[in-house]
Amino acid sequence: MLVYWELFLAFFIPNMIGYGGGPAIIPLIEAEVVGRYGWMNAQEFAETLALGNALPSPIATKMAGYVGYDVAGIGGALVAIFATVVPSLLLMLGALGLLYRHRDSPRVKRMSQWVRPVIAMMMAWLTWSFFNEGLDSAGLMHTVIIGAAAAIALLRFRTHPAFVVLAALVYGGLFLS
Repeated sequence: MLVYWELFLAFFIPNMIGYGGGPAIIPLIEAEVVGRYGWMNAQEFAETLALGNALPSPIATKMAGYVGYDVAGIGGALVAIFATVVPSLLLMLGALGLLYRHRDSPRVKRMSQWVRPVIAMMMAWLTWSFFNEGLDSAGLMHTVIIGAAAAIALLRFRTHPAFVVLAALVYGGLFLS
């Protein structure tokens, strides 16, 4: 029963304090799943995130479902998804009315402008930690090859990110297993 409570808190807290959607709360979820509870290591979390990004639907619910199932089976998946979806939905319904009423307020506009850099820094930190984990597990050569190929595919050829992630998974399966 304790594991269900821990799963609930691990996904409830990031969703309550996170602002900016699924990608913005991924570092908070990682801090809970990897740092606090130790259900995964950083490499497993990065692989789960990569696979989750290749699938349709919001990333936070996919992560919650996978981690919850991995930790405590179907019940764990349901608890983690519940902790992810319901609080955010209730808060957004309440906040939406308030923000809509004050949408032209300079204070509301300033608040949004201050949040964006924080989210950008959190995403940069997550990227840096994934890069370091890739260096530790795959080595410099493979990390550079995957990173350069992904950058070229995304920026030059405008390949859909799901295909880039799939290609990286295939590369990893062929050359890093």
